[in-house]
Amino acid sequence: MLLLYDTNKATYHHLFACPICVTDRFVFSVFPVTFDHFQILRAIGKGSFGKVCIVQKRDTEKMYAMKYMNKQQCIERDEVRNVFRELEILQEIEHVFLVNLWYSFQDEEDMFMVVDLLLGGDLRYHLQQNVHFNEDAVKLYLCEMTLALDYLQSQHIIHRDIKPDNILLDEQGHAHLTDFNVATIIKDGERATALAGTKPYMAPEIFQSFVSGGVGYAFEVDWWSLGVTVFEVLRGWRPYEIHASNSVESLMQLFSTVSVQYNSTWPKDLVHLMRKLLTVNPEHRFSSLSHMQTAPYLSDINWDAVYEKKIEAGFVPNKGRLHCDPTFELEEMILESRPLHKKKKRLAKNRSREASKDSQSENDYLQECLEVVQSEFMIFNREKIFQINNKCEAEMSISIQPLCCGKP
Repeated sequence: MLLLYDTNKATYHHLFACPICVTDRFVFSVFPVTFDHFQILRAIGKGSFGKVCIVQKRDTEKMYAMKYMNKQQCIERDEVRNVFRELEILQEIEHVFLVNLWYSFQDEEDMFMVVDLLLGGDLRYHLQQNVHFNEDAVKLYLCEMTLALDYLQSQHIIHRDIKPDNILLDEQGHAHLTDFNVATIIKDGERATALAGTKPYMAPEIFQSFVSGGVGYAFEVDWWSLGVTVFEVLRGWRPYEIHASNSVESLMQLFSTVSVQYNSTWPKDLVHLMRKLLTVNPEHRFSSLSHMQTAPYLSDINWDAVYEKKIEAGFVPNKGRLHCDPTFELEEMILESRPLHKKKKRLAKNRSREASKDSQSENDYLQECLEVVQSEFMIFNREKIFQINNKCEAEMSISIQPLCCGKP
């Protein structure tokens, strides 16, 4: 579904709705995309849920980032549910300031997600490279992430892991939000209760919900995380000294006793906005586009221009280099026990071995889990959706043309 953003009403409208159910699995099974459709170029990253490499689709020569997750490892770490939830969310959303999903598929070993390729690196990488972001650059990131969060909120999604590591820059320096593996969906007044996210960026009410139960939390937690992120990118350190080892109880005490120290050189309007984002009580926190538009600090912002990427970024990554840790490529080539570039031979050998094995599996439980993953995995092809929608739009346009011309 294509969406048009209306900044006056702060809503998204459907441009058109195709009568064909383009998300039906049947459509994607007729037009399957597989590992063989891509050329692997190089490894660029890794996380708790998988690894990422740059790929090129052989027929269109378009470049993407491909995230791949080993099925057995996901089963052993109880991460399959998170992978499936991330897929469910990414298949239903698309926005200019998100890293959007294009394809998802699987083979015997891995699950794959093919997404937008952003070559400008993430904000964490640039902070580690001692990049000093000026105020104008960070102000634009703040506005772009505001539109991204407003869109996610309209889709009932809490991201729950906003941080510099998950904000990627494109080659022009615009920000895109990625990594939905701890995101969740809440509807009809529901509240989330799980302890999810990265501790230094998690809102106080998440810890409060974990300690004492209570009413849980909602979309406001993402705006707190955005405030922490903006503070860190501007100043070089976070507003609260929080580490993964801190107990939840100690964090509750921290939020009630420690005041954030703002830079004395920051404009008063910026400090006012940061206070609104870093308000401990979520009921008083800025947590929507409409709230942000009332901030004096953002009074000069043309939100249509932000959405259309017409505002020049204050920091443009160097196009002459790849903005990621070069050791990822070495690890993939030297240390990885199942490297992607040897997948085809490895799978052929495994199939030959399986054919000669006894029908009784050495590990019945693992095999059963792998079969469930195989059957429940959600395949996806956004390229095919676009093609079908464009065809439908053309047919709808032809069908109404005589009426437009006044002909019977």
